[in-house]
Amino acid sequence: MATTAISSPGKVLLAGGYLVLDPAYSGVVVSTSARFYTVVQDLDEATTVARAKADRPIEIRVRSPQFVNAAYTYLVSFDVDGVHVEQVADSASASFTKNKFVHLALQRTIALAIEARGAGTLQNRLGYGLDITIVGDNDFYSQRAQLTSRNLPPTLASLSQLPPFNHTGVRLPEVHKTGLGSSAALITSLVSSLLVHLGVVARDSFDNDAEGGTASASEGRRLAHNLAQYVHCLAQGKVGSGFDVSAAVFGSQLYTRFDPVVLGSLMKDESTNEALLPVISPSNTAWNYRVEPFKLPPLTRLMLADVDAGSDTPSLVGKVLKWRKEAATAANAHWDALDKVNHALSETLLKLSEMHARDATAYAKAVKYLSTLQSVQHLDQWLAINPNIPPATQEMIDIFAEAHRLSEDVRAKMREMGKLSGVPIEPPEQTELLDACMSGAGVIGGGVPGAGGYDAIWLLVLDPTNCPPQELPSSRIEGVWASWKGLDVSPLSASESVAKGVRLETVDQVNGLRQLLDAPW
Repeated sequence: MATTAISSPGKVLLAGGYLVLDPAYSGVVVSTSARFYTVVQDLDEATTVARAKADRPIEIRVRSPQFVNAAYTYLVSFDVDGVHVEQVADSASASFTKNKFVHLALQRTIALAIEARGAGTLQNRLGYGLDITIVGDNDFYSQRAQLTSRNLPPTLASLSQLPPFNHTGVRLPEVHKTGLGSSAALITSLVSSLLVHLGVVARDSFDNDAEGGTASASEGRRLAHNLAQYVHCLAQGKVGSGFDVSAAVFGSQLYTRFDPVVLGSLMKDESTNEALLPVISPSNTAWNYRVEPFKLPPLTRLMLADVDAGSDTPSLVGKVLKWRKEAATAANAHWDALDKVNHALSETLLKLSEMHARDATAYAKAVKYLSTLQSVQHLDQWLAINPNIPPATQEMIDIFAEAHRLSEDVRAKMREMGKLSGVPIEPPEQTELLDACMSGAGVIGGGVPGAGGYDAIWLLVLDPTNCPPQELPSSRIEGVWASWKGLDVSPLSASESVAKGVRLETVDQVNGLRQLLDAPW
């Protein structure tokens, strides 16, 4: 039984919120260790023979075993008009729930596969059906209820006690997401696994880490990117910035969006019969997005928390864009200033990586020293000249101080934009929480990711080697979160992804995945 397993990471937009919607600006996107996994399997031989004898159509079964009633059945048929993928009811209940993202991913990937390989070849490759299992790491969904049911406090240690791909106990529409880009990661893993399984792209297409951005990416990876962007936009009913899909495909990066016009002809109708391959192909120069390499500095750790303030913050983007249009000159000047700081922050973080490569010993000493300071509420402690510190180490301390200053400058400008547009980009409650976190030793920067609001916070903290666990900056941050009274703060276990972007997986090497596949439907 042929099996293809593909995973894609989630994302955190550290800098470039709102600006990333405009191709004139870029965003700093970090891919997370939390990943979505799609496993595509041919039906077993006995089932295939039985279906052949019964002359049954091609059937694709999809399940998301982390949710209640999240199993879907689709029938695939071919005629002169092309391919049709239709969902059918469960025979036991004569009803079904729909998943637009999954349906469109199947429909459009199979349609593109026909264009690339021909209907006859594809029918043979599909055989009499596929079983598809889709699961996401626990960090994509709030685990508050699961921790409470086990009488566990909301800590990283408690999260480690939960089983992998923990069942949420609810239907998919009812789940509380944490903002890591679950829909983009899901679609990227599903589209990519189908492209590989159906022989449209080679299995080694995702071997390259794509650390050089699109310049070093395989054609198969770029095809998966374009198709995932299209499906994601179609499912959402609009052409978004695409940074979440790009992170799922290429990993951490400096991202500049593509011109939405590239997808214009394919967005008119969900049932369009227009050829996909000429538009989706990597050779189509209209795909003018830019992906530049980025990674967080060595000996640092990205910390994330799910913040539940009980507030509804709809239409943040719409309100900010309305303000930008109405304020025009002043708003554009603000965006330009913010973009300048965003770029300076990304360049400073990349410079730290270069300094580590040049002198890892001096770099480690700088990290150790800054992790022991009692407070970094003011930069004077970072910048104070200590005669006992070698010049090479002091130089690195100064660069860390610059990253700290720039991160706070980004926060200030985002708060100002929120005030001018009337949008709670960094609500006062989160400002208070972030300020408390920033005052601790070893915290480089932090903020509210993406469009902001009441959902989450991120922090970049130093992670020195040979340090007792209780003295690590991350441990002190956990203490702040655990004792915080103003908001319900629940940490996420995700950090920056070591593996860049979408990748081929071996099922038995992913903890808990084999057990889910072997479980009955």
